[in-house]
Amino acid sequence: MKSMTTTLFVLLILTALTFGLRTALGDDDDDDARDWLRRESIGFAPPANPLYVEECGDCHMAYPPGLLPGASWKRIMSGLEDHFGDNAELDPAVQRKLTAYLIAHSAERSHLRRARAVMRSVGDSAPLRITETRWFRHEHDEIPARWVKGNDEVRRFSQCDACHRDAARGRFDEDNVVIPGHGRWDD
Repeated sequence: MKSMTTTLFVLLILTALTFGLRTALGDDDDDDARDWLRRESIGFAPPANPLYVEECGDCHMAYPPGLLPGASWKRIMSGLEDHFGDNAELDPAVQRKLTAYLIAHSAERSHLRRARAVMRSVGDSAPLRITETRWFRHEHDEIPARWVKGNDEVRRFSQCDACHRDAARGRFDEDNVVIPGHGRWDD
């Protein structure tokens, strides 16, 4: 009898906690609650700095800062005169602002699960490319390279938004991957 009472008490507490969480997250807007929970479990915080989105997103996808550690962003931003073969130099004041933003929102500063996984995968290294992280390679290990590199609509694994339809929002859920010319990804 004592065991059943304890079980009922635990269920009552769990129910109260669940109700409290739903209320705290906005009971009258369940979509916001689900969105927050979904991002916590599968995503990265999307770029939230308009200057970053404008300056960097003009040439390529404005990558979520949580995709790399701060040391990587510092290396990337200090070499903009040869940014992967292109000159992407910025006004020094703009460059300082963007570097500070990227470091402040980098993988090691994120509370999101995937950003923490990126950090575990890089250890003490500071890769220049997201595609060089062990996390990225693990996530894409089943994708045939020819579907990307031999695909005129994708061309490079760094073109995240070519296949991940919600990449700009920091979501890289494999359930929403559509590889141009090959269709929806289903492993």
